[in-house]
Amino acid sequence: MKLSRREAIRVSGTAVAGLSMGVSRPNDIVAQTVRQQEWPDHLVEGDLRQRADLPLNPDGSAPEYPPEAADEITGTIWRYTQGKPPEIEYDYRKMAIRLDSRGLARLGGTLRFSDLEGLPRRSYTTLLQCGAPQPTGIVKWTGVRFSDFAEMIEIQSPAHYCRVISHDGYWIDEDISTMMDPQVMLVWLMNDEAIPPINGAPLRLVIPFRYGARSIKAVSEITFGSPGLSMREPPSRG
Repeated sequence: MKLSRREAIRVSGTAVAGLSMGVSRPNDIVAQTVRQQEWPDHLVEGDLRQRADLPLNPDGSAPEYPPEAADEITGTIWRYTQGKPPEIEYDYRKMAIRLDSRGLARLGGTLRFSDLEGLPRRSYTTLLQCGAPQPTGIVKWTGVRFSDFAEMIEIQSPAHYCRVISHDGYWIDEDISTMMDPQVMLVWLMNDEAIPPINGAPLRLVIPFRYGARSIKAVSEITFGSPGLSMREPPSRG
């Protein structure tokens, strides 16, 4: 039995080690951890997360570097698969991505490489920087803009957010306006070669103006959602 993403955040490293050795059950660990934590009955000062700098342009975009600045990403991690990439099909030419448009786009079903290769191909050399000092690295990404993909499937205006899920179970939600930024890409090449499994083969989302955790590795599913109906225009008061 596996811990959910949110449950995993609530347990200590020692508890997770107990799970990996099969000597503890997930539900017991979560319950025990919650009991051990005494929640204060008043506001207290806590420790702030220490984050590495994420250099951005004044307009909020990510700086782009010359291709010759491209190197490797150091310190890549997989949190939910014991530090190793999930055992999947790594060849981007054989990828099969679940596209759940939920009535918010004309197309849905299984996204394959043949669907993407007809779109304009783009390359950007940008910094991938996580909140911690590592993973980090300036690399050249090649793929397609998410906005071109969204146009291809004919996304509709009621779509408010996009959920991208990795093969290891990690996921993010981003609003549509962020996903439509021209720097946001679906990529299958890294430094002009197929993305290595450790770095997110066969397909990776890249959001260079966000910390690296938002650039989902090994995309397995893309889902669109809308939290509610659009507000009607208020009646004129005359």
